[in-house]
Amino acid sequence: MNDFPNLFSPIKIGKTTVKNRIFMPPLSTNLADHGYVTDDLIQHYSSRAKGGVGLIITEVTTVEPVYTYLPGDMSICDDSYIEGWTKLVSAVHQYDTKILSQLFHPAFMAYPLPGTPQLIAPSNVGPYYAKSAPREVTIEELKVIVRQFGEAAYRFKKAGGDGVEIQAAHAHGLLGGFLTPLYNKRTDEYGGDINGRLKLTLEVIDEVRKTCGDDFIIDVRISGDEYSDGGLTLNEMIYVSKQLEKHGVDFIHVSGGNTIKRGSSMPAPGTSPAPHMHASEEIKKYVHIPVATVARINEPWIAEELIENGKCDICMIGRPNLCDKDFANKAKMGQVEDIRPCIGCGRCLTGIMFGKPIACTVNPSVQSDEIEEADVKKKVLVIGGGPAGMEVAYDCFKRGHEVVLCEKSNKLGGQLNIAAVPITKQEITKVVKYMRRRLEASTVQIRLNTEVTDEMLDNEFKDYEIVGTVGAIPKEIEAFKIFKQTMTADDILSGKAFPGRKIVIIGGGSVGCETADYLAPLINDLFPNNRDVTIIEQTPGLMNGEGGATKSQLTLRMMRKGVKIETNSQITSVDENTITYTKKGQEYVIDDADTLVFACGYDPVKMNNDRIHYIGDSDKVGNLRDAISAAYAYAINL
Repeated sequence: MNDFPNLFSPIKIGKTTVKNRIFMPPLSTNLADHGYVTDDLIQHYSSRAKGGVGLIITEVTTVEPVYTYLPGDMSICDDSYIEGWTKLVSAVHQYDTKILSQLFHPAFMAYPLPGTPQLIAPSNVGPYYAKSAPREVTIEELKVIVRQFGEAAYRFKKAGGDGVEIQAAHAHGLLGGFLTPLYNKRTDEYGGDINGRLKLTLEVIDEVRKTCGDDFIIDVRISGDEYSDGGLTLNEMIYVSKQLEKHGVDFIHVSGGNTIKRGSSMPAPGTSPAPHMHASEEIKKYVHIPVATVARINEPWIAEELIENGKCDICMIGRPNLCDKDFANKAKMGQVEDIRPCIGCGRCLTGIMFGKPIACTVNPSVQSDEIEEADVKKKVLVIGGGPAGMEVAYDCFKRGHEVVLCEKSNKLGGQLNIAAVPITKQEITKVVKYMRRRLEASTVQIRLNTEVTDEMLDNEFKDYEIVGTVGAIPKEIEAFKIFKQTMTADDILSGKAFPGRKIVIIGGGSVGCETADYLAPLINDLFPNNRDVTIIEQTPGLMNGEGGATKSQLTLRMMRKGVKIETNSQITSVDENTITYTKKGQEYVIDDADTLVFACGYDPVKMNNDRIHYIGDSDKVGNLRDAISAAYAYAINL
């Protein structure tokens, strides 16, 4: 019996029937070669098609040769690209999956490669993401661009493609920039009111329809609401949706937010599932074509509920399909617990702007989950049951090795059991459950409450490959432990220590900020029992090395809760009752704190044995993605 009958029912899009309601939205991969389709791209998309997705929308595909969005993104700006697209479309179609290309002009968001002319924009207004000051595009240039969209769509049709998506969401690129009042300040026929700002998008739609005919899908991606002062509102986008339908659009892809307000278009972990469903639900009431919603639809039950409850007709499921290429098939077969969980961390895209290929924290092998059996089978001892230990143990098992995993505590998970405690980090618990479930279903011998000794290494495990994944321990500043009550952030998050009400945290990295967020009152209402939390960070910013919506939302939450944030600050002395720090040459004394918390990094833990190969935090302190990737790399090379 299918647990998700609505999700796996077919849907008619224009003249095309799609086998289910799981559509994969655009996600940049950086896998193209100067815009051309590569074998890696074919593998990437065809594996998701094989995994059961009903329809795939490719990443950004530029329609003209002058402006590049990202160095590794796709293009279809002339006929030389058709051959590669034909191979890609054919690879996807063999699994009865439909494929659209997302047509895009980056305009003011173009990557400033050497030789790139001045960037263009709706107006001579420098949008947030512009790399340099743009100029206002002329009406004559717009006529050429409209024709280029139509020609690009026709090339995709010649390649066998099923249709195109027109990207007009998120104040993003040329069409999104024209549509939003935040960037379009024109007073000619392409500006002013909503009809003027929408004119360019409608011209593109008309050109594509004229060029490609009625049996070619056209979908438009919009922000149902930009959630921003001065931005597009839901009322405007209901009107826009009606106009799109009148111009022959076959379905509407309702996203939300924009590129200016971090976390609005790509929500941070821990935020509400399907945050744009209210917009899609309203728009759905006023049009007669299918409506999709997108963002944080990470589990099949959420998608089923959205469709059953009338919030949308289609669910765009992107990052979960990246995390597990078999997401759809596993859901259809009732194997929900076997779906590798997407935690919404956004690290899949953090390297994209720096030319790195798409990646995933939880899935170290985004392009292929296939692990080849080892030519020589070995015995492997894994010391430590954290994420690196669980990953390397399972991957070694998949390669045919005989594996024993020893964990000195009474449960698996290691540092993840602490990392899941702060606000918005709940989804990490799913990773622990998933990794443990895999191990328990394997032949890996799991020994809890077992601390490996030198004697064991010399005897029972003398002929084993030894992998050390025992993690790292929090740093503490010995001179500051004179204060009346000190503890580490890990002590607090693990429940080993309980802080007072007036807390100073040393360190404004991710751990320090998450701990402050965890301890601070949910509302800053000056209630007498509220904790008073101060972060002291010596660098100019918080969470250095982190970026995107997660960092933004955590910082905003701390500020709303009244957490005091002192950057560019250095603690100079501590005694039993006072904490002294300097900032911009000025000295400050905190004399009413009751707890000093160390959140100033970690030191790798190693055992005194030359046979041990260390991975994860035992080798080099990093994040979850670093640990899992290192474990996978070791296993496939063993």
